[in-house]
Amino acid sequence: MRGRDDEWTALMRSANAGDSIAYRRLLESVTPVLRAGARRGLARAGQPVDQAEDIVQEILLAVHLKRHTWDSGAPFAPWLLAIARNKLIDALRRRGRRVFVDIDDFAETLPSEPPRETLPASEVTKHLAALPWRQREVLQSIAVDSVSIKDTAAKLSMSEGAVRVALHRGLSALAAKLRTD
Repeated sequence: MRGRDDEWTALMRSANAGDSIAYRRLLESVTPVLRAGARRGLARAGQPVDQAEDIVQEILLAVHLKRHTWDSGAPFAPWLLAIARNKLIDALRRRGRRVFVDIDDFAETLPSEPPRETLPASEVTKHLAALPWRQREVLQSIAVDSVSIKDTAAKLSMSEGAVRVALHRGLSALAAKLRTD
């Protein structure tokens, strides 16, 4: 790394002095190293490595925007690697500690809810019959026959709001009766 750092330092000095060819050579030389480091950092964090190129671009942009802050008397590699480390950390923070697991891989092993006990149809009919006419008709239409609120309102000559109120009251009354039984 020492020889590479000396080369990078010389190229950066030339680039800051206005040599655009040296700057291009510097960026071409550091990019594979940055890409490998970004991939390693993402893999260590348990993140997909396909995001490494985005991080490399952020690093190169930061180098370009902040190159005037580099001390030409200091080696270039530590300055570059500090930027790379910070950009990787920023990217990981933005992603959070999310681990993506496909639920289908575990569908067979996940416990399911135990089936709820259902009342026999005759018992439900008995409880429905005990409701006031309007609530019973609305519940029958919407919950049993699967008719929409709009169509139920038209069928029973009621407003949609009145159907919703009757549905809510009927469900509440039915739930209360079922809890007491």
